[in-house]
Amino acid sequence: MSRPAAGKTPDTDFRSALVDHVPALRRYALGLTRKREDADDLVHDCLAQAIRKQHLWRPGSNLKSWLFTLLHNLFINEYRRRKARGTEVPFDTAYFRSEVTQGQPSDVTLSQLDRALGELPSEQREVVMLVSVQGFSYMEAAEIMQVPLGTIRSRLSRARGALRRRLAEGAERAAVFSQ
Repeated sequence: MSRPAAGKTPDTDFRSALVDHVPALRRYALGLTRKREDADDLVHDCLAQAIRKQHLWRPGSNLKSWLFTLLHNLFINEYRRRKARGTEVPFDTAYFRSEVTQGQPSDVTLSQLDRALGELPSEQREVVMLVSVQGFSYMEAAEIMQVPLGTIRSRLSRARGALRRRLAEGAERAAVFSQ
């Protein structure tokens, strides 16, 4: 039986492994919540829960998938709580539209993509984030979301179609305004 190196325990190994996955968790959380503060809170809650439930993780299994499952479930639970509670809109917030000048086509494309992603139903956006952004396989995404593989394929197909339509509509509108 091997002993951990001085100062190293299975606990510190687990926690350092968690740190490696924080950037990917933040990207996924931001895609789900659409707000940095909410994404940071969601990742924090996920990491806290992972530490509390460390005993449930099976060493040798895919830690990243386990963490994404925790994060996804936390998001769904919070989404349900908020839906039951209603939407809170602060009175002091205002919507500002930025003007885009010529020579910023990549910014326009990114903002259009971000807007189009935000308009997708949450279950479609989640699949796009897991498969297309985080690089999970369809099977891994199905396990994380706890849905059948066919559901993942269907949602991803609908999401990609909706994104193509929304981006094409945005390009047509931009062409009309630039004339």
